[in-house]
Amino acid sequence: MNNHEIDYEIFGDDMQFVQVELDPSETVVAEAGSLMMMDDTIRMETIFGDGSGQGSGGLMGKLMGAGKRLITGESLFMTTFTNEGSGKKHVSFAAPYPGKIIPLDLSELGGKIICQKDAFLAAAKGVSVGIEFQRKLGTGFFGGEGFIMQKLEGDGMAFVHAGGTLYQKKLQAGEVVKIDTGCLVAMTSNIDYNIEMVKGIKTALFGGEGLFFATLRGPGTVWIQSLPFSRLASRVFAAAPQGGGESRGEGGIGGLFNILGGDR
Repeated sequence: MNNHEIDYEIFGDDMQFVQVELDPSETVVAEAGSLMMMDDTIRMETIFGDGSGQGSGGLMGKLMGAGKRLITGESLFMTTFTNEGSGKKHVSFAAPYPGKIIPLDLSELGGKIICQKDAFLAAAKGVSVGIEFQRKLGTGFFGGEGFIMQKLEGDGMAFVHAGGTLYQKKLQAGEVVKIDTGCLVAMTSNIDYNIEMVKGIKTALFGGEGLFFATLRGPGTVWIQSLPFSRLASRVFAAAPQGGGESRGEGGIGGLFNILGGDR
Protein backbone atom coordinates (compact mmCIF):
# COMPACT_ATOMS: atom_id res chain seq x y z
CA MET A 1 0.00 0.00 0.00
CA ASN A 2 1.14 3.55 -0.73
CA ASN A 3 -0.98 5.07 2.03
CA HIS A 4 -0.47 4.88 5.77
CA GLU A 5 -2.70 2.22 7.33
CA ILE A 6 -4.75 3.92 10.05
CA ASP A 7 -7.38 2.59 12.44
CA TYR A 8 -10.37 4.68 13.47
CA GLU A 9 -13.55 4.85 15.54
CA ILE A 10 -16.53 7.15 15.03
CA PHE A 11 -18.30 8.57 18.09
CA GLY A 12 -21.66 10.30 18.42
CA ASP A 13 -24.92 10.25 16.53
CA ASP A 14 -25.88 13.64 15.07
CA MET A 15 -22.73 15.61 15.96
CA GLN A 16 -20.06 13.05 15.22
CA PHE A 17 -16.31 13.01 15.46
CA VAL A 18 -13.80 10.45 14.21
CA GLN A 19 -10.92 9.28 16.39
CA VAL A 20 -7.92 8.08 14.37
CA GLU A 21 -5.41 5.71 15.96
CA LEU A 22 -1.85 6.24 14.77
CA ASP A 23 1.03 3.80 15.19
CA PRO A 24 4.51 5.33 15.59
CA SER A 25 5.45 7.44 12.53
CA GLU A 26 1.97 7.16 11.00
CA THR A 27 0.38 10.36 9.68
CA VAL A 28 -3.13 11.58 8.94
CA VAL A 29 -3.92 14.64 6.79
CA ALA A 30 -6.89 16.90 7.54
CA GLU A 31 -8.53 20.13 6.52
CA ALA A 32 -7.46 23.15 8.55
CA GLY A 33 -9.84 23.78 11.45
CA SER A 34 -11.20 20.24 11.75
CA LEU A 35 -9.05 19.19 14.75
CA MET A 36 -10.93 18.36 17.95
CA MET A 37 -8.19 16.91 20.20
CA MET A 38 -4.92 14.96 20.06
CA ASP A 39 -2.46 13.15 22.32
CA ASP A 40 0.67 14.90 23.52
CA THR A 41 3.27 13.16 21.31
CA ILE A 42 1.47 13.92 18.05
CA ARG A 43 3.21 16.58 15.97
CA MET A 44 0.99 18.97 14.00
CA GLU A 45 2.43 20.58 10.87
CA THR A 46 1.01 22.79 8.15
CA ILE A 47 1.92 21.68 4.64
CA PHE A 48 1.53 23.04 1.13
CA GLY A 49 -1.02 20.93 -0.77
CA ASP A 50 -2.15 17.49 0.39
CA GLY A 51 1.21 15.86 1.12
CA SER A 52 0.51 12.89 -1.13
CA GLY A 53 3.84 13.25 -2.89
CA GLN A 54 2.28 13.39 -6.35
CA GLY A 55 3.14 17.04 -6.73
CA SER A 56 6.83 16.53 -5.87
CA GLY A 57 8.16 17.75 -9.21
CA GLY A 58 9.87 20.80 -7.77
CA LEU A 59 8.33 24.09 -6.78
CA MET A 60 6.08 24.26 -9.86
CA GLY A 61 4.64 20.83 -9.13
CA LYS A 62 3.83 21.81 -5.56
CA LEU A 63 2.24 25.05 -6.74
CA MET A 64 0.07 23.15 -9.22
CA GLY A 65 -1.06 20.69 -6.56
CA ALA A 66 -1.93 23.43 -4.08
CA GLY A 67 -3.50 25.55 -6.80
CA LYS A 68 -5.98 22.79 -7.54
CA ARG A 69 -7.20 23.03 -3.96
CA LEU A 70 -7.54 26.79 -4.29
CA ILE A 71 -9.80 26.31 -7.33
CA THR A 72 -12.18 24.17 -5.27
CA GLY A 73 -12.49 26.97 -2.71
CA GLU A 74 -10.31 25.26 -0.11
CA SER A 75 -7.17 26.57 1.55
CA LEU A 76 -3.77 26.22 -0.10
CA PHE A 77 -2.59 24.49 3.05
CA MET A 78 -3.51 21.31 4.89
CA THR A 79 -2.49 20.01 8.30
CA THR A 80 -0.67 16.75 9.04
CA PHE A 81 -0.71 14.93 12.37
CA THR A 82 2.18 12.50 12.95
CA ASN A 83 2.69 10.15 15.88
CA GLU A 84 6.23 10.76 17.13
CA GLY A 85 5.76 8.69 20.28
CA SER A 86 6.61 5.06 20.97
CA GLY A 87 3.07 3.69 21.31
CA LYS A 88 -0.34 4.07 19.74
CA LYS A 89 -1.72 7.62 19.90
CA HIS A 90 -5.01 9.23 18.95
CA VAL A 91 -6.15 12.35 17.13
CA SER A 92 -9.79 13.32 16.66
CA PHE A 93 -11.57 15.39 14.01
CA ALA A 94 -15.07 16.83 14.44
CA ALA A 95 -17.84 17.27 11.91
CA PRO A 96 -18.48 20.96 11.10
CA TYR A 97 -22.30 20.73 11.47
CA PRO A 98 -24.95 18.08 12.31
CA GLY A 99 -24.69 15.03 10.12
CA LYS A 100 -22.70 11.87 9.56
CA ILE A 101 -19.03 11.10 8.97
CA ILE A 102 -18.54 8.58 6.17
CA PRO A 103 -15.46 6.31 6.31
CA LEU A 104 -14.32 5.35 2.82
CA ASP A 105 -11.75 2.63 2.16
CA LEU A 106 -10.48 3.70 -1.25
CA SER A 107 -8.85 0.31 -1.85
CA GLU A 108 -12.36 -1.20 -1.92
CA LEU A 109 -13.87 1.59 -4.04
CA GLY A 110 -11.70 1.46 -7.13
CA GLY A 111 -9.07 3.81 -5.71
CA LYS A 112 -11.06 6.96 -6.43
CA ILE A 113 -14.08 8.80 -5.01
CA ILE A 114 -15.65 12.01 -6.33
CA CYS A 115 -17.22 14.22 -3.65
CA GLN A 116 -18.50 17.70 -2.93
CA LYS A 117 -15.75 20.27 -2.67
CA ASP A 118 -16.44 20.88 1.04
CA ALA A 119 -17.16 17.28 2.11
CA PHE A 120 -13.58 16.13 2.77
CA LEU A 121 -12.62 15.91 6.45
CA ALA A 122 -9.43 13.83 6.80
CA ALA A 123 -7.48 10.97 5.25
CA ALA A 124 -4.46 8.75 5.70
CA LYS A 125 -1.26 10.32 4.42
CA GLY A 126 -0.76 9.40 0.79
CA VAL A 127 -4.36 9.97 -0.29
CA SER A 128 -4.37 12.58 -3.05
CA VAL A 129 -6.94 15.38 -2.70
CA GLY A 130 -7.46 16.93 -6.13
CA ILE A 131 -10.12 18.29 -8.44
CA GLU A 132 -12.50 16.54 -10.83
CA PHE A 133 -13.62 18.39 -13.94
CA GLN A 134 -17.01 17.36 -15.22
CA ARG A 135 -17.02 16.44 -18.88
CA LYS A 136 -20.11 18.44 -19.77
CA LEU A 137 -20.24 22.21 -19.48
CA GLY A 138 -23.87 22.13 -18.42
CA THR A 139 -22.85 20.30 -15.28
CA GLY A 140 -20.39 23.03 -14.43
CA PHE A 141 -22.48 26.09 -15.14
CA PHE A 142 -25.76 24.89 -13.64
CA GLY A 143 -24.85 22.19 -11.12
CA GLY A 144 -25.47 23.29 -7.56
CA GLU A 145 -21.97 22.19 -6.58
CA GLY A 146 -20.22 23.95 -9.45
CA PHE A 147 -18.09 22.85 -12.36
CA ILE A 148 -15.40 21.39 -10.14
CA MET A 149 -15.76 18.64 -7.56
CA GLN A 150 -13.09 17.07 -5.38
CA LYS A 151 -11.56 13.69 -6.05
CA LEU A 152 -9.87 11.48 -3.47
CA GLU A 153 -7.41 8.99 -4.92
CA GLY A 154 -5.29 6.32 -3.28
CA ASP A 155 -5.64 3.01 -1.45
CA GLY A 156 -6.11 4.22 2.13
CA MET A 157 -8.87 5.49 4.39
CA ALA A 158 -10.60 8.82 3.81
CA PHE A 159 -13.37 10.51 5.78
CA VAL A 160 -16.03 12.81 4.33
CA HIS A 161 -18.93 14.55 6.03
CA ALA A 162 -22.62 14.64 5.08
CA GLY A 163 -25.34 16.85 6.55
CA GLY A 164 -28.45 15.43 8.21
CA THR A 165 -29.19 11.78 7.51
CA LEU A 166 -26.96 9.80 5.17
CA TYR A 167 -28.32 7.39 2.54
CA GLN A 168 -26.08 5.07 0.55
CA LYS A 169 -27.57 3.86 -2.73
CA LYS A 170 -26.06 1.24 -5.02
CA LEU A 171 -27.02 1.66 -8.65
CA GLN A 172 -27.14 -1.26 -11.04
CA ALA A 173 -25.91 -0.94 -14.62
CA GLY A 174 -28.19 1.49 -16.45
CA GLU A 175 -30.15 2.40 -13.30
CA VAL A 176 -30.79 6.14 -12.98
CA VAL A 177 -31.51 8.30 -9.95
CA LYS A 178 -32.25 12.03 -9.91
CA ILE A 179 -30.97 14.00 -6.92
CA ASP A 180 -31.13 17.61 -5.79
CA THR A 181 -27.67 18.93 -6.64
CA GLY A 182 -26.98 19.99 -3.05
CA CYS A 183 -27.86 16.56 -1.66
CA LEU A 184 -25.17 14.72 -3.59
CA VAL A 185 -22.25 13.98 -1.23
CA ALA A 186 -20.05 11.50 -3.07
CA MET A 187 -20.02 8.84 -5.76
CA THR A 188 -17.72 6.20 -7.16
CA SER A 189 -15.78 7.16 -10.27
CA ASN A 190 -17.72 4.88 -12.63
CA ILE A 191 -20.98 6.79 -12.09
CA ASP A 192 -22.12 8.81 -15.14
CA TYR A 193 -23.05 12.25 -13.75
CA ASN A 194 -24.98 14.97 -15.54
CA ILE A 195 -27.27 17.95 -14.85
CA GLU A 196 -30.82 18.24 -16.15
CA MET A 197 -33.19 21.18 -16.03
CA VAL A 198 -36.53 20.79 -14.29
CA LYS A 199 -39.23 20.37 -16.92
CA GLY A 200 -42.15 22.78 -16.91
CA ILE A 201 -41.86 26.51 -16.28
CA LYS A 202 -44.41 26.48 -13.45
CA THR A 203 -42.61 23.66 -11.65
CA ALA A 204 -39.31 25.45 -12.04
CA LEU A 205 -40.59 28.81 -10.82
CA PHE A 206 -43.05 27.81 -8.11
CA GLY A 207 -42.06 24.29 -7.09
CA GLY A 208 -39.79 25.48 -4.31
CA GLU A 209 -36.89 23.38 -5.56
CA GLY A 210 -33.90 24.31 -7.67
CA LEU A 211 -34.04 24.73 -11.42
CA PHE A 212 -31.68 21.79 -11.93
CA PHE A 213 -31.11 18.33 -10.53
CA ALA A 214 -28.32 15.80 -10.85
CA THR A 215 -28.88 12.68 -12.92
CA LEU A 216 -26.69 9.75 -11.95
CA ARG A 217 -26.49 6.55 -13.98
CA GLY A 218 -25.04 3.29 -12.66
CA PRO A 219 -23.30 1.06 -12.08
CA GLY A 220 -21.76 2.43 -8.91
CA THR A 221 -22.44 3.71 -5.41
CA VAL A 222 -23.84 7.13 -4.44
CA TRP A 223 -23.88 8.78 -1.00
CA ILE A 224 -26.77 11.23 -0.47
CA GLN A 225 -27.36 13.72 2.37
CA SER A 226 -30.75 14.90 3.60
CA LEU A 227 -29.60 18.34 4.79
CA PRO A 228 -27.05 20.24 2.69
CA PHE A 229 -25.37 23.01 4.66
CA SER A 230 -26.55 25.61 2.11
CA ARG A 231 -30.18 24.62 2.81
CA LEU A 232 -29.63 24.75 6.58
CA ALA A 233 -27.97 28.16 6.37
CA SER A 234 -30.72 29.63 4.19
CA ARG A 235 -33.44 28.47 6.62
CA VAL A 236 -31.58 29.90 9.62
CA PHE A 237 -31.04 33.20 7.83
CA ALA A 238 -34.69 33.38 6.73
CA ALA A 239 -35.92 32.73 10.29
CA ALA A 240 -33.63 35.29 11.92
CA PRO A 241 -35.35 38.63 12.74
CA GLN A 242 -34.24 41.27 10.28
CA GLY A 243 -34.11 44.59 12.14
CA GLY A 244 -36.38 45.69 14.96
CA GLY A 245 -36.56 42.19 16.41
CA GLU A 246 -34.95 43.30 19.64
CA SER A 247 -37.69 45.88 20.35
CA ARG A 248 -40.30 43.10 20.22
CA GLY A 249 -38.38 41.00 22.68
CA GLU A 250 -37.02 38.74 19.95
CA GLY A 251 -33.34 38.53 20.74
CA GLY A 252 -32.29 37.02 17.43
CA ILE A 253 -28.88 37.83 16.06
CA GLY A 254 -29.08 41.47 17.06
CA GLY A 255 -30.19 40.59 20.59
CA LEU A 256 -27.35 38.16 21.00
CA PHE A 257 -24.98 40.86 19.82
CA ASN A 258 -26.33 43.21 22.50
CA ILE A 259 -26.03 40.56 25.23
CA LEU A 260 -22.39 40.06 24.36
CA GLY A 261 -21.75 43.75 24.82
CA GLY A 262 -21.78 44.80 21.20
CA ASP A 263 -24.28 47.61 21.76
CA ARG A 264 -23.51 50.03 24.55
